[in-house]
Amino acid sequence: MFTLVEVVGVRIEMPSNQPIVLLKEVEGTTFLPIWVGSVEATAIAFAQQDLRPQRPLTHDLIVDLMETSGARLTAVHITDMRDGIFFAEMLMRNSEGPLEPLSARPSDAIAVALRTKTNILVSQELLEKAGIEIPAPGAGESEDEVEAFREFLDQINPDDFA
Repeated sequence: MFTLVEVVGVRIEMPSNQPIVLLKEVEGTTFLPIWVGSVEATAIAFAQQDLRPQRPLTHDLIVDLMETSGARLTAVHITDMRDGIFFAEMLMRNSEGPLEPLSARPSDAIAVALRTKTNILVSQELLEKAGIEIPAPGAGESEDEVEAFREFLDQINPDDFA
């Protein structure tokens, strides 16, 4: 079973300066931080801001190749985390029907999904294993709880999820 998520944004984890992409359940209060490379973080941030550089980035090229070949991304599934490494699949189809899912790094799959406005889903098991529950605003949390979560995001590192 998979849950629809949205990309909240890209943050920098301190003190290591490691970028994370933060996902949130669309109809829930669970967040999922995924550590990504700086190039992928930039690609995700560009897509969120609808920025197109003069020359295509790798993820723009992937979208162009899919369009040229008649393939269409139908969903991104973030499926698992093993030894602190997240895994994803890109589901695609062409005029003849569904194609075999492509294994991908979540950061790449998210960057392409944002460019194609494709749904990103996370396995319920993964959300339970690595997600962080944060009450919605107005759901009884205090400013102290919100500040505690911000501090948590500033201090977490990939080893915390291994």
